Amino acid sequence: MENMQFTAIVLMVLLTLKLLLLPGRVAANAVLNKARWLMTGCTVLLGVQFLLQLTLGLRNIGVTQAVMLNLVFFIPSSWLMSLAILYLQRQGRVTKFDKFIGVATWIAVIVILGIAAAIDGKPLLSGSKEIFHAEIIASILFACMQGHYAYRHTTNLRAMSNALHNYFDRNHDSALRWMQVGVGILVVLTLMVPAVIFVHNNLLALFCVSFFGGMFYLVDSFCSYSMSSAPARVREAEQSEELSINAEHDEEYAGEGIDTMQRVTFLVEDWLKKGRYLKTGVKLPVVAKSIGVPQYQLSTWLRNNDMKFSEWITELRIVEAKRILKKHPEWNNEAVAQHCGFNDRSYFQKKFKEVTGMSPADYIARL
Repeated sequence: MENMQFTAIVLMVLLTLKLLLLPGRVAANAVLNKARWLMTGCTVLLGVQFLLQLTLGLRNIGVTQAVMLNLVFFIPSSWLMSLAILYLQRQGRVTKFDKFIGVATWIAVIVILGIAAAIDGKPLLSGSKEIFHAEIIASILFACMQGHYAYRHTTNLRAMSNALHNYFDRNHDSALRWMQVGVGILVVLTLMVPAVIFVHNNLLALFCVSFFGGMFYLVDSFCSYSMSSAPARVREAEQSEELSINAEHDEEYAGEGIDTMQRVTFLVEDWLKKGRYLKTGVKLPVVAKSIGVPQYQLSTWLRNNDMKFSEWITELRIVEAKRILKKHPEWNNEAVAQHCGFNDRSYFQKKFKEVTGMSPADYIARL
């Protein structure tokens, strides 16, 4: 057990240094910098928790003492990590409730444990039925807090994904993959904590390994994300989404006629005849300008037709790809991808199979 605690201390120190030594451009971005400091607070708290476990030898003294220390430190650590992800998702626009639910949960746990210790009349770090029940209640509060954050994370991830799909001509969900996995990791660790901190058997070793891997993944993925172009792409897509929504509401308030969508349909059909969707890397504002309509009108037209921008462009390109494969079966996938506006061959092959249910080679073989 001591070896695991020492390993955890070393890991938390290394992860803290990794966060502190991020390049200056991360510190220059207010949202990324805030998230970085929240994550740093998480790793520092966890490092202190494992240090106390090691130096005080609480696991050797008894399960109750270790449980109390875990709850006192795990709750604020999980809160800080969850809040860091929420700051990234909401571009820093986090509600007061989301900010302080973790503090409220932590204070409630401290009070519950304190009351239990006062009632049983024994020293705080001693086992009793009252303390055991208080720890169960504290674990439930911990799970409820993390459940709230998981719901908020999932809702925000869905909105971020929609914004990306409605702005770029290809799927950029890979930029959010680490957040999706990270949310799952936090939920799994939260569910494991109440069950594992009360035991001494192999479940504890399993939790430790899962915890080490999960924390490393979260911090390492955040560092990679913050140094990539992904935050800028997400911000660009979300700002475009907000502009479209605001403009649409303003026009609706002004009493814009419903025949506008018919005009958009006519202009879109004319644009399609020119094959301009075959240009690589097009974005919603560029396409709207090329068509000759305001961006929000194209967004509304797509929504009315139950389509997202990336899906619409992809389907158009797949139709063209099928035509080219029939006309030029000798063309390789690289040539077809370039002609149809796909960024690369592998992405073209992936999307072609998703839409048609077969690879380009299988499609040609069935002609």
